[in-house]
Amino acid sequence: MNLYFLVEGTQSEKKVYPAWLSYLLPELQRVESCDDVNEKNYYLISGEGYPSLYNFIPPAIAEINSNGKYSYFVVCLDAEENTVSELKTEIDEFLSQQKLKLNNAELVLIFQNRCLESWLLGNRKIYSKNPQDKALLDYTRYYDVSVNCPENMGRYQEFNTHAQFHGAYLRALFESKNITYSKKRPGDVLKPFYLEQLLARIQVHPEQLTTFRQFIDFCNIVKSKLPS
Repeated sequence: MNLYFLVEGTQSEKKVYPAWLSYLLPELQRVESCDDVNEKNYYLISGEGYPSLYNFIPPAIAEINSNGKYSYFVVCLDAEENTVSELKTEIDEFLSQQKLKLNNAELVLIFQNRCLESWLLGNRKIYSKNPQDKALLDYTRYYDVSVNCPENMGRYQEFNTHAQFHGAYLRALFESKNITYSKKRPGDVLKPFYLEQLLARIQVHPEQLTTFRQFIDFCNIVKSKLPS
């Protein structure tokens, strides 16, 4: 059982996914080269953003088919301004047009709706019950992520994209706790307690963070199939 991960982001995803996998699938060991996999390994690369991620899909599939030891090709990307269904259709059409096919591995698409920071907003422990900062107060009045699903949050007035707003909201929450978050330095996001809070959120509210749940469900499937 080996996994090949292609993540969209150039910074945070390259740190967050390995950290989370070390807790969710500690049996798997990361390798630095695609051809180094043997058993219970995973390989992870960045697609250098969107849409350049598409340039990485054909060679990744070629490597997976040539290697023959991979069970899954996992592509992780932001939905951003698209719906998940629109982005899935876009990927399906790309694979069809490029005549790309996996021989033995299974393709798994993990959509971060709207972005990774949307998932990270699901941690209720970082929420300030009485925010003092004006920006955070405005964000909370617009949409309270401690109650409502962060994935369903819209775009606040001065932001150009949903992802920009969700990222600003997350940074404001962190700053209210006198800690910092950035894509380059995710900080506490990499620690076990942070992931535990996200897992608690979807356990209490199974209707929330649905794309994060899909990632967790996939990890559970992998865990169930790992040889003892």
